[in-house]
Amino acid sequence: MTDPILSIENLQTTFHTDKETIRAVDGVSFSVGPKETLGIVGESGSGKSVTARSILGLVDGPGRVHPDSSIRYHDPAFVQRIARRHPDAVRYLEDDRDDGDAYVFLEDASKTGQDLEVASGWVDLVRAPESVIEAARGSEIAMVFQDALSSLNPVFTVGNQLKELLRIHRGVTGGEATTVAAELLESVGIPDPRRRLKEFPHQFSGGMRQRAVIAMALACDPTVLLCDEPTTALDVTIQAQIIELLERLQRERDLSIVFITHDMGVIAQIADSVAVMYAGEIVERAPVDVLFESPAHPYTSGLLESIPGLAHGRDRLPTIEGSVPTPNEPPVQCRYAPRCPKAFEQCRRVHPQSVPVDVSPEQGLDSHFGDAEGVSGGSDHDDHRVSCLLYPESLPEADRLELHRARSDDRAVSAIETATGGESDE
Repeated sequence: MTDPILSIENLQTTFHTDKETIRAVDGVSFSVGPKETLGIVGESGSGKSVTARSILGLVDGPGRVHPDSSIRYHDPAFVQRIARRHPDAVRYLEDDRDDGDAYVFLEDASKTGQDLEVASGWVDLVRAPESVIEAARGSEIAMVFQDALSSLNPVFTVGNQLKELLRIHRGVTGGEATTVAAELLESVGIPDPRRRLKEFPHQFSGGMRQRAVIAMALACDPTVLLCDEPTTALDVTIQAQIIELLERLQRERDLSIVFITHDMGVIAQIADSVAVMYAGEIVERAPVDVLFESPAHPYTSGLLESIPGLAHGRDRLPTIEGSVPTPNEPPVQCRYAPRCPKAFEQCRRVHPQSVPVDVSPEQGLDSHFGDAEGVSGGSDHDDHRVSCLLYPESLPEADRLELHRARSDDRAVSAIETATGGESDE
């Protein structure tokens, strides 16, 4: 398994009000590898956009990313640059001392000081100060926002906005900035780019505005591109063009893409792997072909059945009754249970954990629960994980329930012993 370029572990983003605390993102974990496209899908209100904004430190008050969260950026060149600038924030993983104020973690590095050379490691963007987050924002991890029109300032030309970005982040000014800006517009398929630089956003069509926003995201040559529903407001033809554009740019620039959408059809076209979100949690994660051929979570099945092309022989499209709940309490049950056609009594008493869809009896469970939940890697079974009390399929119901309870209480060892042959108390 290729090492990830970006990995998220136990991401928790909350919004505190006078009346309640909204747990918009609640324990989300995933990773994206080099040149990979990860699709994040779910209904509106599932926490997809807040997840993307959390990665870049763009959550406005009263929102807050919990300090126990971890957002790890693994690009060796960036890790090396930050480690050289902030030597007091560096910790080597073989060092047993307390982390303290460390936010640069080195796995494989040689030399020291300004000669430090990093082969592998990461910068934790939750622990890091704002100056480090700003260094990563745009130049390492960039974002294409949901509404292209609101992402562009209506009183400045597109050229002015592109050139300002180039001046701030790359120090490019004057005629050189104009040339680079025109090249960026040309790279995203906007014809006559020098003339278009002089036009205002309202003079661009919807598809061209989206291309301009993508050009702005690419201005600093990032490694990871976060795309927050970039095709939502576009017609089908323009939507296909934007997807084709992103695929071409990914090949040309070796981009890793996190593509957020509520459209399962778009996910089928662009993603390599998929994370399905519901009420602030990831409820299923799998390679895209596996997810579409063998969806495990009832919520994923409901999303797929709502695609017109897959509703064979039906007069009406199936719907998922109800709506996504507001996650304002710690989860003590399955948040999808009130809408789930397969829910049973225990679904309202036990909060499901991320587990493999199935396990091989000869391997046991210990090979599946050694790493952080939801992070890619491990055996083939780990490629398809689901948060549902119906899984792992090969285990009896009593053992499944005990496994989920124990993992929910941070007692994984006890759960493994029970599920692999110990006595169950059910």
